[in-house]
Amino acid sequence: MLAILTITFPFFALVACGYLAARCRMLALSAIPGLNSFVLFFALPCMLYRFGASAPLAELLAPQLALTYLLCALLMVSLCLWLTRRGRTGWNDAAFGALVAAFPNTGFMGVPLLVAQLGQAAATPVIVSLVVDMVVTSSLCIALSRLGLHVSDGAPHASAAEAAAKALRGVAANPLPWAIFAGACVSWLHWELPQPVGKTLGLLADAASPVALFTIGAVLARSQILSATDRTHAVPWQAYLPVAALKLFVHPALVWGVGSAAIALGIALHPFALKVLVLLAALPSASNVVLLAERYGADSGRIARIILASTVAAFFTFSGAVALLSVR
Repeated sequence: MLAILTITFPFFALVACGYLAARCRMLALSAIPGLNSFVLFFALPCMLYRFGASAPLAELLAPQLALTYLLCALLMVSLCLWLTRRGRTGWNDAAFGALVAAFPNTGFMGVPLLVAQLGQAAATPVIVSLVVDMVVTSSLCIALSRLGLHVSDGAPHASAAEAAAKALRGVAANPLPWAIFAGACVSWLHWELPQPVGKTLGLLADAASPVALFTIGAVLARSQILSATDRTHAVPWQAYLPVAALKLFVHPALVWGVGSAAIALGIALHPFALKVLVLLAALPSASNVVLLAERYGADSGRIARIILASTVAAFFTFSGAVALLSVR
């Protein structure tokens, strides 16, 4: 267990550093969008490009891997919607709650953490899952969030189809899938970048992990600070802790069960790839969901609390998941 904590502790410690820096105002809240932009448009694309360029193209295109993960994501969305919609929660809040329950923090945390824990071979399943969540899971939940909206004040709200199309346009503008695609093309063509360009990309890729983890903490602190200034409605623990528990316990158990069943049925899913997918599902919720919730008018305070609770608890639950899988 100590060996596991030796790897996981620095990652969560960097998240805590970012949180404390923002809470103590050592980092101005106005500077956080700049950190986000650096990670999203510069550092993380270079990291994903490097992983995509070093992975065999056949592994990136493995349909059994993508379909197994996608099935679990759809089941998580359905389960969370069913549980949430039994109460008074509308489609908008329910859909983003489902998204935050099914979408792990793969980009900012999963890529560096799992590669450090399991080695370079873990990058391929991580990349496949990231593409599935960005293209399918996010677009589906955004479309579902529009189901409860109606025409008011003479201004029609976007339909589910329009929202899904808008979400896909957002995916097209996201540099992360393009970085993966560019890396896969380089791998397929067996190209090598000029050495000065390669070293520049390498420096940016090396900066992705620490800055991304620090930024997660700062984003969580900012969400908590801003929600504390808005006392128009409180968020009871029943509205967010159960969703965080679904993310940290049900999601990895579901991935393990579905993946194990697929292997038993003779589907060519490698046990190592399944292990990576299970640990991905054991990660806390993606921090960018709170930004999507704000954009589409959902209760961003509730989403921020789900992300914060899952991130804090994941220090213990993720390390436990690694320990459990290590003895198998």
